[in-house]
Amino acid sequence: MSVGQPLPTHDHVARIQQEWARERPDVDVRPQGVIGRVHRLGMHLTDSILEVYAKHDLGEGEFDVLAALRRAGAPYERVPGELAAHTMVTTGAITKRVDRLERAGLVARRVSEHDSRSRVVALTEAGREVIDRAFTEHMENERRLLDGLTDEQLAQLESLLTTWLAHFEA
Repeated sequence: MSVGQPLPTHDHVARIQQEWARERPDVDVRPQGVIGRVHRLGMHLTDSILEVYAKHDLGEGEFDVLAALRRAGAPYERVPGELAAHTMVTTGAITKRVDRLERAGLVARRVSEHDSRSRVVALTEAGREVIDRAFTEHMENERRLLDGLTDEQLAQLESLLTTWLAHFEA
């Protein structure tokens, strides 16, 4: 939908709400209007985002690990605990992701200079090239996904989502 087009007056979620309101008038179905649409948007967004990652032979977890290393700045390295704290990947999943990325030549492990029992994960030059290309395409894709909204709507949506998310992540 492009900017300036009228909003749909009836969508999939609205139809479901109407059916429930008819069948269960005793239950307030208004929350379904928000939650149902957020859920459906999430599915559409995830599909589109994963397509971009796949073009670079990355899964969501691998992308997150490479991105966390790249965001660390030179020399683009972190210990596994830091990686878990700076990604959307659980600590248990970090090892699997790093193993795969290491086999692909995108990261390397080394012994920490500060603690010989600890390992450091670092981007290789190939890893930096992959994440730079993938991140550029990822941001272009996210921009495209938001094209139906005005700058004012984007700012309002971001503010609302930030407030809502804070209730879960406080």
